[in-house]
Amino acid sequence: MKLVTAIIKPFKLQEVREALVAAGIEGLTISEVKGYGRQKGHVEMYRGAEYTVDTLPKIKIEVITQDDDLTTVTETIISSSHTGAIGDGKIFVSSLDEVIRIRTGETGNEAI
Repeated sequence: MKLVTAIIKPFKLQEVREALVAAGIEGLTISEVKGYGRQKGHVEMYRGAEYTVDTLPKIKIEVITQDDDLTTVTETIISSSHTGAIGDGKIFVSSLDEVIRIRTGETGNEAI
């Protein structure tokens, strides 16, 4: 089992979610996060004064998947979130030792 964590631009959330559902991926967790990478924020004007925005709003999507579906999940996220502009995001893939469904006690792939 794998945990796929994707950091994407907020306006791409709906497109990514719909693409994952269409690809047969049923469960995901979505969080609003802030951060920066190579962008390192930007300068904005507010009431005539410049100020620096050090962190940018992003969306974090977490998907637990079987090893066989990993390529489908990552390729779906890439194709539906890609804009070609700086700040498109990142995908992190981690191995999971165990998953347990609290309601039934199921473990492993049955718990996904």
